[in-house]
Parts: sequence; structure tokens; C-alpha cells
Amino acid sequence: MMFTLPETHQMLRQTCREFADKELIPVAAQLDREHRFPAAQVARMAEMGLMGIAIPEEEGGAGLDTLAYALAMEEISRGCASTGVIMSVNNSLYCDPLWKFGTPAQKKVFLEPFASGRQLGCFALSEPGNGSDAGAARTTAERHGDHWVLNGTKAWITNGYDANAALVFATTDRAKKHKGISAFVVPMPTDGLSLGKKEDKLGIRASSTCNLIFEDCRIPLESLLGQEGEGFKIAMSTLDGGRIGIAAQALGIAQAALEEAIAYAQQREAFGAPIANLQAIQFKIADMAWRLDSARLLTWRAAHLKDQKARFTTEAAMAKLAASEMATFVTHQAIQVLGGNGYVTEFPAERHYRDARITEIYEGTSEIQRLVIANGIFKEYA
Repeated sequence: MMFTLPETHQMLRQTCREFADKELIPVAAQLDREHRFPAAQVARMAEMGLMGIAIPEEEGGAGLDTLAYALAMEEISRGCASTGVIMSVNNSLYCDPLWKFGTPAQKKVFLEPFASGRQLGCFALSEPGNGSDAGAARTTAERHGDHWVLNGTKAWITNGYDANAALVFATTDRAKKHKGISAFVVPMPTDGLSLGKKEDKLGIRASSTCNLIFEDCRIPLESLLGQEGEGFKIAMSTLDGGRIGIAAQALGIAQAALEEAIAYAQQREAFGAPIANLQAIQFKIADMAWRLDSARLLTWRAAHLKDQKARFTTEAAMAKLAASEMATFVTHQAIQVLGGNGYVTEFPAERHYRDARITEIYEGTSEIQRLVIANGIFKEYA
């Protein structure tokens, strides 16, 4: 793996950084405060080709790779973490499995408009009673003539209020446990599908999160993604790639917090000099910076392996674990550098702190990442 980014990737990174500076950072606090979906900003990102970065151009995407996606995700999340997760779900959790497992007919309707950003997707795996235990889906899909009938509730659905389609995982044969789970693509809105309340969250408040409630929801047989019973495999494959996206989101949040802490330390004076001259502050900045760069390298490695079509499950878990826990650390330290100013909403530090916390939870908690890593290590040394 090269440590110098290709020119195309450097240009993309710079373009996304300029967009974040001009169109995300100025409105991020307001979007967070109002819990408002960033419709105008998402539309601009669609124009920039950011909603289906690794999807081939002939199928609506930008035709780039996972490393490009990680770079863009970091820069967008540096500007606004809510906008970052909206982009992440559409790219990693919705478009990627549709591209890998969809039929030509499914791709025409449910991939191309989404990869181009004209429409938005969501991913429905978790349920109220089983988050990390993805193989225990209580939502069912029963075949009735020329339709599937869905019943059950999906929880914590990012983009739920704004999506035009959902990738839904439901049990088609309970006796087979995780091998009896299948994946379906469901248009939104559709009869028999209703939305729960919009969750009032600690962070990433500009993205909608809600339950999807299925009550005798009838969808065509052609809605099945992949083969019947293949849903668990599709979900786990999708989450591997999704973890790279969340790692990149965590990098962006931490980068924003580090930049704020550095700027503040250089301007704020104590004892007649900038606090940046104090060793206590220098040590904090140093610890923030090396942790951030370490997590970035792990994220780039995982993205590189995915692009090389090599196994990357363990590496993606390492990247997600390292980046999310690093983001919590860095945003915490940024508040310490700012002192009382870090605790008030006039400064972005408190928002970064709130936004960082979820990266240790969604798309697999830190505890799940450790299990994935340990399993991969034991297999390697078996």
C-alpha cells in the first residue's frame, strides 16, 4: 500500500474539504439545533458524485473506489457528522449490497437513482430486541402467491424519514435460524409500512432515525435480494464495508475537534502567553494527533484491502474500533483544551463530542468489533 495518495484521490479530498468549509461548517450547528435534514447539502453532494462513490458510472455512481469513499467521508464528516452518516448509509449500507447482489432489473429501479443521489436509501437490520444479534430477526417474510408479506419492526433506521427505499432483513424460515434470513428491497412509502417517532438523539441530530413498522406489508416476489436464506451473509458482508465508512466518519469528527483545539490554544492566553506554549496543552494536542493519524492509517488499510478484493473483515473491525474510540478521546480532550468554552453551544467542540459517541455504537459496538477481531486473529493462528 502506498502512503502517497493518487492524484485523483488528492483532488477529491480537496474538493470535499472545500465543500465542507463553504457549505457544511457554516450551517452544521443550525442543522443540529433544529434537527433538520440537510436537503440542499445532500443535493449538492449528489451533483458532486458523492452518494454512490464506488458504484460504476454505468449504474449511476462515480466509478471510484473504497479509498476514495473513505477520504470523502472524512472530509464531509469534518464539516457535518450528520451529513456524513446520511452519505455513509446510502453508499455503504444501501448501494453497495444492491450493486453486489441485485438483478439487472433491481439495479435499474433501486440502484441507479440512489447511486446518483436522486433518491436516498436506508438499511433495516436491527430490531428493538436484537441489535448486535443480527441472526435473531423477529421480522418475518412469508410467501403468499406472487407476494411476500412482511411483519415486524426494525429499529434505529438512519435516513428512515427521508429514504425512498429500504434494504430489509427478515426471517423466511425460522427453523434455519440465521440461515433462514433473507434480504428484501422495499420502496418507501408503501402500503403496510409506517414510520415510528423520530428519535431525539444525543448527536448526529440532522439525520433522521426511527423505527420501520411492517404490518402485512405486501411486496412483489421480485423484491428478494440475492437468494432466499442469503440475507445474513449479505448483511455481514455489507457491515464489513460499512465499518470503513463509520471509521472515516469518526476521523472527520476528530479532525474537526483537533483543528478547533489547535486554533483555540494558539489564540487563548493565560499567564501572559498563548496556552499553546503550556506543556500540558502540548501533550494533549500530541496525543490527539498521533491517535488520529494511527486510526486514519488503519482505515486506509481496510479500504485498500477491500479495493484489492482481499479479505478485510478483521481490518475493517480494527479501523472502526480504533477510529471510534479515538474520536471519543479526541473530542473529550478538545473540550478540556477549550475549558468552559468547550461546554457551551457557541463553540462546536460540544457538538463534536456528542457526534463522536455514536460511532462506538452503530454498525457494530466496540464490544462486537473486539469479538470480530479476536475471531479473525484466532483463525489466523489456528
